[in-house]
Formats: sequence, structure tokens, C-alpha cells
Amino acid sequence: MKALLIDDEQPNLENLQALLAAYCPQVEVCGTALNAETATNRLHVLQPDLVFLDIQMPQQNGFDWLRSLPAYDFEVIFVTAYDQFAIQALRFAAVDYLLKPIAIDELQSAVERARQQRQLKEQNQLLQNLMHFLKAGQPPEEPRIALATAKETRFVKTSEIIRCESSNNYTMFYLLDGEALLVCKPIFGYDDLLKNYGFVRCHQSHLVNKQFIRSWKKEFGDFLVLTDGSEVPISRAKKEDLKKALRLS
Repeated sequence: MKALLIDDEQPNLENLQALLAAYCPQVEVCGTALNAETATNRLHVLQPDLVFLDIQMPQQNGFDWLRSLPAYDFEVIFVTAYDQFAIQALRFAAVDYLLKPIAIDELQSAVERARQQRQLKEQNQLLQNLMHFLKAGQPPEEPRIALATAKETRFVKTSEIIRCESSNNYTMFYLLDGEALLVCKPIFGYDDLLKNYGFVRCHQSHLVNKQFIRSWKKEFGDFLVLTDGSEVPISRAKKEDLKKALRLS
């Protein structure tokens, strides 16, 4: 997630940036701001996923700054030295709030909740896009999926994805041109989305594009052999559903 840090004291910005770098590798600090005016300018340019917002700032505090925005789609984590602001922060539907000095475990928990909330919103938006096309009576001409890697967000055609493989909270996307993209999201977040475009779940950790399946190998276990030469295991729990998806039963 790209994060914008807003605080009227430079040492606080530097401290928070250091904590995020050391303990929250899923967060990339894309910018900082010492006041509301600068924050607004940075917001339009950087378009962050997450904003760490100091509540007490001169001229325009954190709450007033949010009210001044016509709309916003980033997650907010308020940062304050005063606990009495907590209730008001929650009324703004913030993901969380942190008390200064910031505790590492609370910072990590707040970031994780923000990540989950962001993921949920993205999935809901993708679902709304799909429903729009379905109601219009036609599928999207060039269906694409947004894959956020550590360095960029790539927009990839679903027809160019050969398979997906999970590793804990990460998913590796193997593409038709041989490239592999590592995304910081678990594979179940893509299951319902991609099944609308011909993908099947053959294993807890594997999602495969049916158009790239070459054969079903039954030697030393069950495997799908794909057109790129890779072999993907088939779990017992998924075998019957896979047969139905491939019209083998």
C-alpha cells in the first residue's frame, strides 16, 4: 500500500517513516506533508491507498482537512497524542487510531486492518464492474485485473494469466510471456473473481486458467500439465469439482 504521512512536526514524520520501514514492509511511504494545504496537493499527485493523519495541526486539523475533501477513497489511520480524540476519530470511520508514542504492535495491527479493508473495497469494486457488464448484456471486451506488486500496479488481461500460486498471504501470477508477478494478497481473494473468466481451483494453493491446460497427468499423484510445461497438483478435495469444471464427469 502506498502511504501518505501527515503531521505538523518533522521528527514525528521521520519516526513514523522509520517504524513503517522496519516493521511494516507492505507499506511504501510515497510522501509526507507538514500541513493540510501541502497534504491536499500531495494527495492529488500521489493518490495513496493509506493516510496516516495527525489530528492536531495548526490552521486546519485532521478532521477539518477530511471535511474539506469532496471525497476520498483511501484508508485513514489517525495519529494523536490525546486519547480523547479516539471517539471522534472512529466517527470518521477511520480504520484505526494510534496514540503517540506509537507502539510497534499497534502500528502493525492497524496496518493489517487497513490492508484487509482496502482489499475488501477493491474486490467489491471489481464485483460492481462485473455486474455492470452483466446487466448491460455483454462481457467486458478486454477484461483486466489490477495486480499490485511492490513496485507498481499492473493491469493484466485475464487471458494472459496462465496460473496463480499462493504462499501464505502472497500470490504469484504466472503470465503468458513468461513473467511472474508477486502480489501481496492471498489467493482466495482472486478465486471468485477469476472463475468468471475460466479459472479453476485445483488445489488450495493453485488457481489455473482452463485454456492453458494441456493434460491431466495420473502418475505419482494427480497433476494438471499446462502449456508452459508446468505441473500443478490436484488435491483430493478439489478433484470432483475440477472434473465437473472440465466436463469430465
